[in-house]
Amino acid sequence: MEITKDTRVSDILDEHGDIADVMEVFGVKRVSEYSVRRLLTKALTVERAARVHRVPLDEFLATLQQAAATNQAG
Repeated sequence: MEITKDTRVSDILDEHGDIADVMEVFGVKRVSEYSVRRLLTKALTVERAARVHRVPLDEFLATLQQAAATNQAG
């Protein structure tokens, strides 16, 4: 799965599991229940998450892509 600015956060969670630790580096906080977070992320794209949390999109994408690659390798 290629992660782009238009990728939905829920799709990343479906494909790579819970990589919330990476998202927290950028200020994207955990929601108390994983299922609640999944519901909230269905409409949230990577670009929108970066904008909401005032993170440079290219930096956010690179880190998510690296985390996804590491997750697949492990």
